Amino acid sequence: MMQRLVLLMTCLSLPVVSAETKPNLILPKPSSTELKQGTFTLTADTLIVAPAALENEAKALRDALAPATGMKLSIQQNRTDKPQVMLALDPSLKSLGPEGYSLQVVSKGALIKSSTPAGVYYGVQSLLQLLPDEIVSRNKVEADWSLPCVQVQDQPRFAWRAFMLDEARHFKGEKEVKKLLDQMAALKMNVFHWHLTDDQGWRIEIKKYPKLTTIGSKRTDTQTGGWGSSKRSGEPHEGFYTQEQIKDIVAYAKARHITVVPEIGMPGHACAAIASYPELGTNKKPIEVMTVFGKALDVYDPSSEFVYTFLSDVLDEVIELFPSRIVHIGGDEVKFEQWQSSKAIKELMKREKLKTMADVQLYFTNRMADIVQKKGRNIMGWNEILGDDLHGFLKGGQTAKAAKLDKDTVVHFWKGSPKLAKRAVVDGHTIVNSLHSYTYLDYGYGSISLGKAYGFNPILNGLSPEEEKRIIGLGCQMWGEWIPTVERMEFQIYPRLAAYAEVGWTQLENKDFDAFKQTMDGQLKRWDIQGIGYAKDQVAKLSAQDFFNHVKVDGWNPAKTPADWKELEFSTEGKITAAGQYEVVFLYQKGTHALDISEVSLLEDGKPVAKDKHEAFSGGQLKGIVYKLKLPEFKQGAKYTVRARIKGNGGTDSHGEVKIRAGE
Repeated sequence: MMQRLVLLMTCLSLPVVSAETKPNLILPKPSSTELKQGTFTLTADTLIVAPAALENEAKALRDALAPATGMKLSIQQNRTDKPQVMLALDPSLKSLGPEGYSLQVVSKGALIKSSTPAGVYYGVQSLLQLLPDEIVSRNKVEADWSLPCVQVQDQPRFAWRAFMLDEARHFKGEKEVKKLLDQMAALKMNVFHWHLTDDQGWRIEIKKYPKLTTIGSKRTDTQTGGWGSSKRSGEPHEGFYTQEQIKDIVAYAKARHITVVPEIGMPGHACAAIASYPELGTNKKPIEVMTVFGKALDVYDPSSEFVYTFLSDVLDEVIELFPSRIVHIGGDEVKFEQWQSSKAIKELMKREKLKTMADVQLYFTNRMADIVQKKGRNIMGWNEILGDDLHGFLKGGQTAKAAKLDKDTVVHFWKGSPKLAKRAVVDGHTIVNSLHSYTYLDYGYGSISLGKAYGFNPILNGLSPEEEKRIIGLGCQMWGEWIPTVERMEFQIYPRLAAYAEVGWTQLENKDFDAFKQTMDGQLKRWDIQGIGYAKDQVAKLSAQDFFNHVKVDGWNPAKTPADWKELEFSTEGKITAAGQYEVVFLYQKGTHALDISEVSLLEDGKPVAKDKHEAFSGGQLKGIVYKLKLPEFKQGAKYTVRARIKGNGGTDSHGEVKIRAGE
């Protein structure tokens, strides 16, 4: 084999072009890139040479080149003297890991090598990025289809590089999912986390329980205008995937070396299922598929054996459809009111020696872990499954006391202090880090700018090298409540998806935001050609939409707005429940005048315990309106308020909301 490759390597001794004269051409940035003098031009005579084991990768290259170039290159297993792109499996490259690859372009051809087909596929994606941006066109384009001579050696930083799409809230359909998979593949992302069930819709056909789709996939109306809004769309919403459609999408993803991880939410976020089969619920009463967004009271009954039988049956069909070793069960935002008032739950707690509601959830989660493990898979869940009180649902801080999470369960960290994630690592759990304040794509660009997304580091400080290995990567999440259209969805996803791709792939020491932005120029042009509606203004401009996760606690109006600087107190309405960082925002709503703010303090029984001093403007434009206040220690029974130094900007006709959210 090596004798066959000699001809392709004649260009490698040519002088290297200075890296300062050309920006990086490949996204995400490779481990090492050497640009050399010369080019290799694709023509209709160019061959794709690949062994039978790389047939999928060879076809992927051929099919990617054909529309724009008008050339359908021939694929063959044996090399000839014609110009060629050679794909090869090379066991000696195992040191690059299962997804690493080597790419060499010389004047007579190109060579992509890896120890696995996945690595070769990623090498193909890099080769495509070296071509003119018009290569992504679906119509023939007249262009110089030349590749620069280059030598690339590359491997990913993390094994888990995920994008999550929530279709339970707004169904998008097969065409849009495949479009997203194509973009993930081009950016070397390898996990499609598919959120298929929730309170507002059940989106997967389960043949044993047909009501899940005849009832659970439909809702009569949809909340619009943000959390707590009284506005409604006035239109029904429905949709689900047949099992045949899911098989097709899973196969489509597999060809792109993407694993599809299904999320079937439990024991909360289950209203669509309970609406279909009321006996699943703790109250056993008929309910409707939710038409509003937020945390629901209705949850599965963990004392009912039918619930476990039902979920086991559902997962039998899910596992048959999805080859993924991991099944995501959600596990987040479970409200406990119905459990607390249930006689059957009290009997369960007595029988199983469970002390708190968190223990009840852990009992449920561990039973599901056992059910899924007996089917040859493992579960994954949001980090509430550890038993911590992330939302103040557990009265008196009654976290888990009598139960401990199954060690083989993967913890998907999204909320809480880094200390909680570290504890899960130390306890031996595998972690995917998706801290919401860095990775939630439903957050506006004022909350998570392109730069902030790029700056996310999934590795927590203070871990040993061995403990760091338990953090296998990251996910970025496109929650679906407020993206009713494809256009809105794409605006939220792009361009930040590219930043998360580089977070997941590029070695930390190679990351460079300025270089990334230069490379993004070409990526944006490709998205333009493909008709993808990315956010063209990437500057972090604040808007009211950025603060939908903040809770209103107080406000101001003309009677309360001072004409000159004055310190006023605002309620926190019991939202200060633990030590940690809080964000307080002053969000203008209406009026002739804006509000100026110069400093904000957090008061504990009237005494300042935290302060953020900077100038802010809240009006038609929002500047600096986020104040970060870190409470070092929470005092039970204390009264917490916010004191702000404010004045009306040119007058007192101003109305607005004071909102608060617990920070990271």
